[in-house]
Amino acid sequence: MGVLAIRTEGLSKRYGSVHAIEDLDLEVAEGEVVGYLGPNGAGKTTTIRLLLGLIRPSAGRAEIFGLDCQRQVVEAHRRLAYVAGEASLWPSLTGAETLHLLGRVQGRVDDTYRDELIGRFDLDPSKKVRACSKGNRQKLILIAALMTRPELLVLDEPTSGLDPLMEQAFRHCVHEARERGQTIFLSSHILSEVEVLCDRIGILREGLLVEMGTLAEMRHLSALTIEATFEGPVPDITGVPGVSSVEVVGHFVRCHVRGTIEPLLKVLAASGVQELLSREPSLEELFLAQYGASSESADTPAHAS
Repeated sequence: MGVLAIRTEGLSKRYGSVHAIEDLDLEVAEGEVVGYLGPNGAGKTTTIRLLLGLIRPSAGRAEIFGLDCQRQVVEAHRRLAYVAGEASLWPSLTGAETLHLLGRVQGRVDDTYRDELIGRFDLDPSKKVRACSKGNRQKLILIAALMTRPELLVLDEPTSGLDPLMEQAFRHCVHEARERGQTIFLSSHILSEVEVLCDRIGILREGLLVEMGTLAEMRHLSALTIEATFEGPVPDITGVPGVSSVEVVGHFVRCHVRGTIEPLLKVLAASGVQELLSREPSLEELFLAQYGASSESADTPAHAS
């Protein structure tokens, strides 16, 4: 394996007695798209600030392409672009002036791609920032990041304030960046976005990285959903090994199954099943399986940060 795009070892950040990030070991390969999930306060933004060298770790280290995020900040920033969920821009500048300034700071701009992005995101670059909506300010910083074609894109809630059409434009840009071999580290509230875009997903819980893997590797976090319709009465499956959350409505039954489904299939087949559907858990269901009912009440599942 060559140099990793992101590497942390024992990375920790404490604020008094609060552990914002604790003993984080993270590796992101070049060209990989990695999603970073967790409810508000789990440590996602703290991780990103440590990677950007904006705050100092209490312990451990972080590297961007082998460059120390504390001691080689300037060199690291030349190879990345960062998009925050809240755009802090100069209100008196126009969109075009903002893009020109941010391009000068970065040192390189693909002018053709910049103009293509302006059209794709339906942005009026002649409008002053103070007159832009939150969504249009977000488009500005997305274009500013993407137009530099950086080796690494660090995205913290990048589609905040965008409408569904612009979210689709963003996803198209991520696919393009991936095809060009760029690396993307994506923290997002929108679980469907992470599910569609990311090669691997990390889940944070109270500052700890509790899961890391592909969606397929993480299926063990939640049960398979089985739905069946019968010609006659629904059989009693509550005692079948691995079966839980049984719901019966008329001739229809829905349940969750952990482990092998063979015992359940034997019971269903012997009872005149007409239709049978099995469904693997979505990322939202995996997330809820990790956080449980207490997190569900505190954070809306589709927007858990």
